[in-house]
Amino acid sequence: MKVTPGKIVRRVDETGRPILLTSHGRGVAVVQALADYEAAQEERDFMRAVVAGLADIDAGRVSSLEEVKHRLGLE
Repeated sequence: MKVTPGKIVRRVDETGRPILLTSHGRGVAVVQALADYEAAQEERDFMRAVVAGLADIDAGRVSSLEEVKHRLGLE
């Protein structure tokens, strides 16, 4: 069944749930509220930063609080 873009947007707005768009029975895209997309993207970015930070710790790429204060001129 074909649905107009306006109906899809209204449905996402009304239900607060994403909608999977299909073509020939296969998923091709997801339509979701912009605020939900942005929140999910921020969470993904945060988690990537956490993983990168943990990798830095494992690799010994760390600085003491005193070193950081000195570099930033906060002593």
